[in-house]
Amino acid sequence: MDMNISHETSSKEHQTNQDSSNMGQPHESLYLVLSYLPLFELLTMAQVCTSFKETLNNDILPWLNIVVDEKARKSRLSDEILMNITSRAMGRLKTLVLVNCVKITDNGLHNVIANNPSINKLHVPQCSSLTAEGIIQAVTTLNQHTIVLKTLKINGIFNITKEHLQTLHSLLKSDERSSIDVEICPKCDEVRMVYDCPLETCERKRTTGSCRGCKFCVLRCEECRKCVRFDDEESEAACEDTL
Repeated sequence: MDMNISHETSSKEHQTNQDSSNMGQPHESLYLVLSYLPLFELLTMAQVCTSFKETLNNDILPWLNIVVDEKARKSRLSDEILMNITSRAMGRLKTLVLVNCVKITDNGLHNVIANNPSINKLHVPQCSSLTAEGIIQAVTTLNQHTIVLKTLKINGIFNITKEHLQTLHSLLKSDERSSIDVEICPKCDEVRMVYDCPLETCERKRTTGSCRGCKFCVLRCEECRKCVRFDDEESEAACEDTL
């Protein structure tokens, strides 16, 4: 009798421990979404439990496309932190998007590029500590590995000249405006983002094409991007926010 009670008690304790162990494990479906999470959520998930941490440390798929945008804590991103994050791709990083990451330097970018020769999308707009020379060096390094960037975004990087832009186009082996987000403004002759009025009914576009230009040369609505004239009261009323 006592042996039966003891055996039953032992079985219940074993079952309880097993249930407790199972309760502590994340549901299997959660692992499937890890590769779709934004960077900040990925880093947070790695701190949730040991299981997630081990999975993220051993799986490169979630780290192949690194995007630090307006939603991420970009102000904290330094060269050292960026190197630590991108190293998780094990040299197979495909996409690097850094928006307004002002602490990233030419040296930090070069280290990431040198260790990830398969990058085909490089977006670093408003990364004001980067220079035109640093961008050229990064693209040149990728070219040495026969990688041609599909898109390069460098708007907001200071002192980019027409000569710099020409060099980048030559390295990218493409004259298409879509490959680089900046071009030479037809009005001020500076290297900036150039906009076209999206309205087919735009009078200036239809007659003289004079609405094509950078934001410093042509006043535009921040939402719809159409050009706005000071003498056009209707346009000003409809588009209160301008670039």
